[in-house]
Amino acid sequence: MEGRLESVQELKTQLEETDVTLGQKIKLLNSAINRALHTDTVALTRVTSELYHSGVLRHCVQDVLSLDGRRLQGHWSSASTLAQLTSSCCAAVDPGDHWEAFHTLFLPSVIDGLLSLAAQMMMMRTTSQGSEGVSMFRTVMDSVSQLLTAHAQLTSQVLSCVHYEHIQMCDDVTVSLMCINMWLQTCSVSRNFLSSLSDDSILLLLNEAVGHLAVSADSAVGGASVRLLLLMSSQLHVLPLLLSFRGLDNLLDKDWRGRGFDQDVDQLIKLMESHRGRISPSQESSERVRAACVIQAAWRSHQTRRRVKSLSRAVSSLQRSFRARRRQQQQQEEAQKWEEELKYQVCLRRKQARRAFHEKQRKLLQLLPPGQVQSYLSECERCAAVRIQSLWRGFRDRRLFTNTYRRSLRERRAATTLQRAVRRFLQRRRVAKAPPTTALWLGHRGLTDSSRAELKAQVEEYVAAHPSSCVSREECERLHVDVQLLLQTELQREGERRREEQRREALLAHTHTLLEQLRGHTHAHTHTHSSITKVRGGVDQWLSLVPRVRKTSWSQGSQVRLRPWLIVLNCTVM
Repeated sequence: MEGRLESVQELKTQLEETDVTLGQKIKLLNSAINRALHTDTVALTRVTSELYHSGVLRHCVQDVLSLDGRRLQGHWSSASTLAQLTSSCCAAVDPGDHWEAFHTLFLPSVIDGLLSLAAQMMMMRTTSQGSEGVSMFRTVMDSVSQLLTAHAQLTSQVLSCVHYEHIQMCDDVTVSLMCINMWLQTCSVSRNFLSSLSDDSILLLLNEAVGHLAVSADSAVGGASVRLLLLMSSQLHVLPLLLSFRGLDNLLDKDWRGRGFDQDVDQLIKLMESHRGRISPSQESSERVRAACVIQAAWRSHQTRRRVKSLSRAVSSLQRSFRARRRQQQQQEEAQKWEEELKYQVCLRRKQARRAFHEKQRKLLQLLPPGQVQSYLSECERCAAVRIQSLWRGFRDRRLFTNTYRRSLRERRAATTLQRAVRRFLQRRRVAKAPPTTALWLGHRGLTDSSRAELKAQVEEYVAAHPSSCVSREECERLHVDVQLLLQTELQREGERRREEQRREALLAHTHTLLEQLRGHTHAHTHTHSSITKVRGGVDQWLSLVPRVRKTSWSQGSQVRLRPWLIVLNCTVM
């Protein structure tokens, strides 16, 4: 005995060390408590009391049972075993002088830790969609039942616990069946369990059993709920509370017959009917009020479950939309920042290029003699004006050509559409006015051999005079190849004509520019011989193209308009 007490003190010392991991701590607690429980009854009470007073049981609750599920990953089986051992120790503890602290502080913390562990195991089972957590969840619920059997006053603590409410809201049939079996086992083991409960606790327990009967459709859950109600109705003070659930007998009679436990259903209905005849009107009105409260509680619990289920989806959707909007705003801000930086760099480079150009121009002006500065600036202004005029005229001519081409294309399409509509209309009119053709076989009843031979000769003459238009596949392929060759030749010719027209237009624009330069000068003697030679070379180049386009009216008109300028140019050169 003394050796076991010394081992308890040694266990406490090991638990208080800081370098002990969670797995080692759970292993130490399981081995030590398991050895302590394998003693006789007198020694068991003393050893468990020593475990409580030394704080070992408090270590079990605070360091293991109340931990978050993420820290218990990989230690679920050891934690469920420790929960069972802790419950057994709490059931056999004699607190002595610390009775009040044991019942008001320690036992509620143990119940809260056990239900928290059970809720986490329930969540692990429902999310993993497997059966590996069923046995561990059953072990923890059996531990709660064992603790309730020894300390019935903890029933209100269990029914009002948040973790137990989470377990109740689970739609899994196995979880619901284990909860009902826990209460059924507790009521069966301890005869004084129901008598020690208050009316509120009994009403909550009845509400849970009736709620399973109203919501669940599983036979195992229904049978366990009926057995629990039958066991609770054996107590006289429970029957009035059970009769407060109006319509329970009809529910049992309609929905739960033929499920394999008809004898229990009949016994419960008979018990309710036998006691209902002794109810006074005041009790009946109070029962109706209580029934309304039960219905409201069931509806509110249903709404709460739906709200809790949809809350995670709503929060996830809200977070996703908010993050997407914030990401979009950040991308827009970054894009705007890059755009502003790009504009700034472009503006800065333009300023640097303009500054470098002006600096280069200033250096070049410093190299020129003073008398040629003004003429050089005038030449620069003239070149700039010519450049601007050429760009503007090119833009204007391109826009005019584009508008003209679009207008002509639209007119051609409109004319094609009108012609097609008119031709279809005329075709329909011709078909409508044409007399109906009579079939060749009508009116020739009883043909003779001579008339039949005459008709056959006429058919052969018609076929010979009008051969069939159907051709063979080889002939179609040959015609297809010929058409492709003709189309390729026509496209090549069209490309050559288009390049020739572009060249003529370019030369014409160049000639117009040169002529505008000649027209802008008032005195012919101010021109240099190089500029006149340049202008005349451009005109000769254009005139070399004139024999190629002499057939077109545009080329003839241009040649006629250029004759006076050519005469003036020749006179100037001479």
